[in-house]
Amino acid sequence: MASRHQVIADDLRSQISTGRIKAGERLPSEAQLASQYTVSKPTLRSALVVLQGEGLVEKVHGRGNFVRHPLHRIAYLGGGRAHDVEAVAHANLRVSVRRTELRARGHLTALLNVSAGIPLTEYSCLSHEGRSTHSLARVYVPRDLAPTDLPEVSESFWGEGVAARVAELRPPGTEVREKISARLPTQEEAVTLRISSALAVLGIERVTSDDTGRVVEAALLVFPGDRVDAVFTNRTVAEEKEARG
Repeated sequence: MASRHQVIADDLRSQISTGRIKAGERLPSEAQLASQYTVSKPTLRSALVVLQGEGLVEKVHGRGNFVRHPLHRIAYLGGGRAHDVEAVAHANLRVSVRRTELRARGHLTALLNVSAGIPLTEYSCLSHEGRSTHSLARVYVPRDLAPTDLPEVSESFWGEGVAARVAELRPPGTEVREKISARLPTQEEAVTLRISSALAVLGIERVTSDDTGRVVEAALLVFPGDRVDAVFTNRTVAEEKEARG
C-alpha cells in the first residue's frame, strides 16, 4: 500500500500531467495543501519533495511552489573534450558571468597547484533558461592568463561569452583531469540553483594543465541531476595506434 505522501504526489502529478494545474502556476500554500489532504505539513512536504525531485515542481524561496515548464536537458561533454563551460551549450540558455579578482587560498592552492597568495581570476557562471537555472560553474584562471577586456558582470548566450576568450588566451591544455561525484547540494547551491536540498546534483571538478604541467584552468561545476547528462568519449587502444600511425 502506497504511503500517504506518495498518494498526494500521485494526485498532484496527475493534475499537472492533465493540465488541471498548468506550467508556471503557483500551487496552493503548504498549509492549504496540508489542510486539503488532511495531513501534517511534514507529510505534505515529503510529497512536494518527490515532485521536486522529478522536476515537476520548483520551490522558489519566499514565493512558494510552482509547476515547472518542461526543461531542456543539457550535455556535459567529458573525457578530455570539455575545454570550457561552453561544453554544456544549448541555444535557449543564457549565462550570467561575474568576474572577481582574488588570491589563492585554502583549497584553491591545491586545486591549481600554486602557492598561497598567487593572483587568480574567478569567473562565476550561472546558466539559466527563463526563470529556471541549469548550472553553476566557478572557473579559476591564473591572473596572467585571464583576459583584461571583459566586464566584471556580463550576460550572453552560450558561445558568445567569457569561456571562448579565456580559451584564446591560455596555453593549449594537454591534460584534462575530471573528478565526478553525485551528492546533495550545499545550502548555498540549493538557493543559487533554486532547487530542493533533497535533489541530487552532479559535481564535476575539472583541472586543465599545459605540456609543462602548469594548471591553466580549474573549474568547479554543479548541475542539478534532473537536467544534465554527462557524456564521455575516449579512443580505444587501436584507434590511438591508428591515429599515431
